[in-house]
Amino acid sequence: MRSTSHAAEPTRLLDEPVCLHRLTDPVLHAEGDPHRVWRWMRHHAPVLRHPDGDLPAFWSLTRYEDVRAVYRDPETFSSRRGVLLRPAHRGEDPGGGMTLALTDPPRHRQLRAVVAGWFTTRSVRWLEESMRDSVRAILARVVDEPVVDFVQDVAGRLSMYLIGSIMGVAEHDHEKLFRWTNEAFEAGVSLAAHQELMHYFIGLMERRLVEPADDLVSALLGGTIDGALLTEEEVLLNCENIVGATENGRLAIAGGMAAFLARPDQWERLGADRSLLPTAVEEVLRWTSSATHSMRTATRDCVIRDQRIAAGDRVVLWVASANRDEDVFVSPDHFDIGRTPNRHLALGIGEHFCLGATLARAQMRILYSELLDRIRLIEPAGPAHRVRSIAVAGPETLPIRLTLR
Repeated sequence: MRSTSHAAEPTRLLDEPVCLHRLTDPVLHAEGDPHRVWRWMRHHAPVLRHPDGDLPAFWSLTRYEDVRAVYRDPETFSSRRGVLLRPAHRGEDPGGGMTLALTDPPRHRQLRAVVAGWFTTRSVRWLEESMRDSVRAILARVVDEPVVDFVQDVAGRLSMYLIGSIMGVAEHDHEKLFRWTNEAFEAGVSLAAHQELMHYFIGLMERRLVEPADDLVSALLGGTIDGALLTEEEVLLNCENIVGATENGRLAIAGGMAAFLARPDQWERLGADRSLLPTAVEEVLRWTSSATHSMRTATRDCVIRDQRIAAGDRVVLWVASANRDEDVFVSPDHFDIGRTPNRHLALGIGEHFCLGATLARAQMRILYSELLDRIRLIEPAGPAHRVRSIAVAGPETLPIRLTLR
């Protein structure tokens, strides 16, 4: 792997002034250094209230222990009213109380049980050969191209093809699914707003109602909670929720490759010692923290670090900040594929621990392994650009050149 030259990661002075209002500006996350802002907040204002503006008022949490504690207390901090900051004029998320992401116990556990069988360690092991075949096919498709956009051509296709297969999308429709989701991601809109995508899943649901199959859509249609079938609206919204989660997967995979390109010694270290693959995957997840924040709503008055949170207040967990907390991670701004322990929160914790965590880890491990086996040289082929978002983080484009062994 060849890198462009880069300077050592600078040490930031904690007393440097920061513009806190820019934390919710997507431009900062795409072109600036949000970690500088979070670093200051962790030390000077770990629980900070942001006033009303384009976004409704909310509290920011930036320390690991506080983020972890809120994740583990769904009774006090509810997901039902939304898990992402939304402009005030858009109101609350319409999927509240109906999707995996937007439900609280006990309904969340019941809904999770309907689909959990597809994401167990045993199921993922059964899918591993299929994942490996997909990786090989994707690499064969791009390896002769003069320039490859790793985000779209590799990470995006891999994530979407895999979840499409699990959901029951026919193989010949995978590319359509990939194109439609890309259109929604690039436009920064909900997948539910993409008419062709939603019409496709409505049609798939209608076919599975007549002829169930061994796939996730059939599981949702046949699932019951308290003896009642899920409504068709609930099934459709959960399909959208599950497909939408692939954006985090592709950004983590691509963000990991960007980290390796900037630090080729770590890629060479991984190639020399494949036993580091599991810890490398965990470090990629921590480092990229592709889900930048998660939001909760307080169900009752409470206190966090002497700050009084009122019932109904929004509380934003800056996961990317928690995963660089100096009190938890040694040299947190250093990318180390051998890091251990590494109890990051990139996949959440508690009730809402990522359902697809085992799948995501396997997918990343297989991809990096196949790249090491088949590709002699990976080098940058132009500037990378980060997504403009406060919800997700990672490369929007990552142009590279691949040279076969």
